[in-house]
This record gives sequence, structure tokens and C-alpha cells, in this order.
Amino acid sequence: VAVFANVTAAIASDPAEVRRLLVEQVTGRVRWRESVIAMHAAGVDQFVELGGQVLGPMIGRCVADVAVSSVVSMNDIEALLGGL
Repeated sequence: VAVFANVTAAIASDPAEVRRLLVEQVTGRVRWRESVIAMHAAGVDQFVELGGQVLGPMIGRCVADVAVSSVVSMNDIEALLGGL
């Protein structure tokens, strides 16, 4: 599975590279805004925030024409699954 790495703002698919980038993310500079823009440029138009309601509004400020859902409760999970 391809993963957008927050330290590179690029796709990584090699498992060893993904593991290395996850470790680097803990201590390195996170390029979160650039990652969101790269995901949008790659065709991602729906984002789901799990466990909070902080990142959703930030995503909307980075890329305006996307759908953002925040999943905090079981009702939120059921609503998300119902919309798939």
C-alpha cells in the first residue's frame, strides 16, 4: 500500500522505506501542509480525521475543494460507513 510520508510529502510504497520514514517523522520536520497538497494533486478529494476535530479545518485551509470528515464517536463511524 502506498503511503504519503509526512517528512517527504511524497508517496512511499516499499515497506522498509515506509518504516524508515515513520521513524524519521518522530524526530524530523513534518511537512504536513505539503503532504495534504500532494495528496490533493494525486487525486485525493476526501479526507477523514480519526479521533479529533483539529486537522479537518486545517486541511480545508490547505485545499479548499475537498470533503473532510471528523470521526470521534461510534455515531461518526456509523455515519462514515453509511456514506461509503
